Amino acid sequence: MAAMSGGLVRPHSSKIGFFHRVLDASVILFSLVLALELTRGLEFSAKYAQAGVWGVMLFLMIGGAKHLYSSWRLVPVHEAVTATLVTWCWTAVALVFIAFLGKTSADYSRMAVLTWFALAPLLLAAVRVILRMVLNGLRTNGRNTRTLAIAGKTKLGKQVVDKVEQTPWLGMQFIGYYDDRLAKRDCKHAAEDTEGVGRFEELVALAREGKVDYIYITLPMKAENRIVELVNALSDTTASVYLVPNFFVFDLLHGKMSSLDGIPVLSLHESPFYGVDGWLKRLEDIVVASLILLIIALPMAVIAAGVKLTSPGPVLFKQRRYGLNGAVVEVWKFRSMTVCEDGDKVVQAQKGDMRITPFGAFLRRTSLDELPQFFNVLQGQMSVVGPRPHAVAHNEQYRRLIRGYMLRHKVKPGITGWAQISGWRGETETLDKMEMRVKYDLDYVQNWSLWLDIKIIFLTVFKGFINKNAY
Repeated sequence: MAAMSGGLVRPHSSKIGFFHRVLDASVILFSLVLALELTRGLEFSAKYAQAGVWGVMLFLMIGGAKHLYSSWRLVPVHEAVTATLVTWCWTAVALVFIAFLGKTSADYSRMAVLTWFALAPLLLAAVRVILRMVLNGLRTNGRNTRTLAIAGKTKLGKQVVDKVEQTPWLGMQFIGYYDDRLAKRDCKHAAEDTEGVGRFEELVALAREGKVDYIYITLPMKAENRIVELVNALSDTTASVYLVPNFFVFDLLHGKMSSLDGIPVLSLHESPFYGVDGWLKRLEDIVVASLILLIIALPMAVIAAGVKLTSPGPVLFKQRRYGLNGAVVEVWKFRSMTVCEDGDKVVQAQKGDMRITPFGAFLRRTSLDELPQFFNVLQGQMSVVGPRPHAVAHNEQYRRLIRGYMLRHKVKPGITGWAQISGWRGETETLDKMEMRVKYDLDYVQNWSLWLDIKIIFLTVFKGFINKNAY
């Protein structure tokens, strides 16, 4: 959430933002000098200095557009690091493009440039993590803190306070609730176990005296007039004001604010892979799938021969699955059964299933039957990480039984996923098992980040291939 008016942001944010910019510029130039030293001690000549200046300007410009220099206090460290890495990726792309247009790429050592491109994001991320640790330590010990007041003695307000008290590194000191409603007039939104400290006029007075830094308005959505009056009154102060709408009455899937030609709108159900994040996800898929296919090319040839020699039928089994936005795609697998079912009714594999061949049982137990799906990834039909695709017949069955089931198709299906490494893999003979799988799928869609994908891929190597529920 952003402050509700440009004049409500306190001066300390701009000072920190300036410090961040100076620090990032220094890190980028230092990483370039270090890269030159590491690659046969090249001299930091005028042409490299020019490249460094271009890198700094582009990074600061792109970082400003991505709000990289806003206050860190309310941003989790993994989000700050991810935003930094994405900003540098775009900076590197822009530098290469500029060098190509200016026909100057041959003037630079490729090894030095590649080393710089690798060092800079690592150092930028490391500096942010170290600074966050220092600031968190200071705030936990009561230094570099800010005061917080809640406008609206509601259950939502109590949730905000609970979150602040559970995360002392935010450095916020709660000073109380403020609400014009008396206790006997509390509506159903009120927090039962809290007492209001004062009325709105007292809160405004404190804000004018500079005794409150952050004000979170947690009034119910129907209190529009009261919210407008309070915001107008607080516009005569220097407090940072945030509106916390009670959108929890909806099931938000990756909800975020956007605008329709100036009209603010809130997305309720939306894919996280629009714009830059979508390109980043696609780049991740191409790089990871290509590397893995190079490694598994020979094992796949051996497996194909094994399938052909141990049972009659095709090597590959192609089954229709729902892909992105519910579009039907053909997913490839090594055939592990004596049949290739893909009709209106598909029976899930069960323990001791007579349709599974002996060699197919080994493939399914070790997930080796799914290796051809890396070709689906290169084709753009699947991702390396995402909700596992179900047969079309199963989708039609469960979409009527589980609320929000089809929202898992707001992203491409994956070869591995958050649900699979969390233990929800294999047969879903009961509805509650499928509900848990869908719960983890939607959690992945809502909380996607590059780091989450890396974590899932890493965990898949150790516990995602072999599973007692896979048969």
